[in-house]
Amino acid sequence: MALGDSITGSPGCWRALLWQKLPADQVDFVGTLPGQGCGFDYDGENEGHGGYLATNVANQNLLVGWLAATDPDIVLMHFGTNDVWSNLPAATILAAYTTLVGQMRASNPSMKILVAQIIPMNPSTCAECAQRVVDLNAAIPAWAASLTTAASPITVVDQWTGFDTATDTYDGVHPNDAGNVKIANRWYPPLAAALP
Repeated sequence: MALGDSITGSPGCWRALLWQKLPADQVDFVGTLPGQGCGFDYDGENEGHGGYLATNVANQNLLVGWLAATDPDIVLMHFGTNDVWSNLPAATILAAYTTLVGQMRASNPSMKILVAQIIPMNPSTCAECAQRVVDLNAAIPAWAASLTTAASPITVVDQWTGFDTATDTYDGVHPNDAGNVKIANRWYPPLAAALP
């Protein structure tokens, strides 16, 4: 299950590129949302909800229903961009992450969870957003280490390093074709390692 906002889902063609790299007989992407056009056929089901905040998804228990409907074994989560844009502090976003992890483990006690340090953002309407992403990403490793378990490991995936909003997005926030390649390439090693 790819979980997040528009960076994951609208159309989120990094998922299509990632799917191409994985062994098709071992991978079934799941989600309540259908895939969107990325120029070729792929397994596109996802939970990339454009405009959603991680805090709202956690507070409204939305993930519980999505998990029940799709029963994933692995979650790839790139979430928090809209929370940052809404000027929510990193601690509030991480508290939402903690709620979401608890819901994942309630669905599947051996859930493998891959959490992104999110891609940079530099929208024309938010001068402070760039630093807020830095602050969130800096806090993610210690948060993950505090919650990871042998049964349900949390792996931090660095989607930040080497990602340039000037060349890898079309608007300072959402990935373009070059950005999608980078995101897929960063997800691939930890996801391949998590496959049974």
